[in-house]
Amino acid sequence: MTQLIRARRLLSEHGWLDDHQLSIESGRIVAIEPIPSGVTARDAELLCPAYIDTHVHGGAGVDVMDDAPNALDRLAMHKAREGVGGFLPTTVTAPLNAILSALERIARRCQAGGTGAQVLGSYLEGPYFTPQNKGAHPPELFRELDLGELDSLIAASRSTLRVVALAPEKPGALQAIRHLKQRGVNVMLGHSAATYAQTRAAFDAGADGLVHCYNGMTGLHHREPGMVGAGLTDPRAWLELIADGHHVHPVAMQLCSHCAQKRLVLITDAMQAAGMPDGRYSLCGEDVEMHNGIVRTASGGLAGSTLSLDAAVRNMVELADVRVEDAIHMASLHPARLLGIDDHLGSLMPGKRANIIALSAGLHVQQIWIQGLVLPL
Repeated sequence: MTQLIRARRLLSEHGWLDDHQLSIESGRIVAIEPIPSGVTARDAELLCPAYIDTHVHGGAGVDVMDDAPNALDRLAMHKAREGVGGFLPTTVTAPLNAILSALERIARRCQAGGTGAQVLGSYLEGPYFTPQNKGAHPPELFRELDLGELDSLIAASRSTLRVVALAPEKPGALQAIRHLKQRGVNVMLGHSAATYAQTRAAFDAGADGLVHCYNGMTGLHHREPGMVGAGLTDPRAWLELIADGHHVHPVAMQLCSHCAQKRLVLITDAMQAAGMPDGRYSLCGEDVEMHNGIVRTASGGLAGSTLSLDAAVRNMVELADVRVEDAIHMASLHPARLLGIDDHLGSLMPGKRANIIALSAGLHVQQIWIQGLVLPL
């Protein structure tokens, strides 16, 4: 049975198509074509690819590290409400057995499927960091890189581990990067005191980009460009960005877009307090406090975000002066390309999975289809 969605404007990889309709069969897009003349009904103002959040720790009171029944199901529904069709549940620095257990739980949900945004695999953030830019990660649990240990993590994930984040100045980092890339795992660099040269060497070894650009790394200085300088100027580097206006100043958001528009991936880095009222929460086993939507550790440092991905898109348009279509691509096509899944996700094109969102003119989510099925919001 064919499902038809008519839109005033439909976003393709190459730009907007006015008054087009999209046909879905068996969970996939089968055609995109002009709406026949005389047909006045429209199902959506803006029809766009569903977003992909490659870096998220939790939300709606759920933490990815929690061994709680239906935790990932709850998180998947929470993400769907912000227009996310697929996401990577992201671990934090913790004892190794806790990380292995989390990867196993994510793998089960990834392979079994379920309601809400699709679990596309896992993202390992920690424990392979250095203490100078630790963020909320507990440095006493940081570990040295070991290829056998990395293989055990991949095995625990049933080969659903998509991304490993690490500090490129750690002993054995370049060998680890090459090893992970050979195993089909992306490598992002962060929570690190690496120099510009060390970061470029990691890109030479195959690293894919920077974890939440600007945050948790050496900044841009005119005599030592640091990790930020390497990421902004290296055409091989994907740059994650937390576009909430708190983690990164709007001018720095704009700079990132100017330097790396086609390489920018919007993420939430959201933790369990996302979508919840102000109060006390937990991250990396430590108590944190949310006030006016901003989460901080006891020492005052930022501790993850409460950002939604649809808000990140709006913020890029409103705060960083990015074109609407470019901001949407930063949350859909670009993450799909980073993960190497753009053959079936990330844009509206015949043959691709029907993960689709309808947006208002103000870029608020009005409806979401995941594999062609409408989800109640």
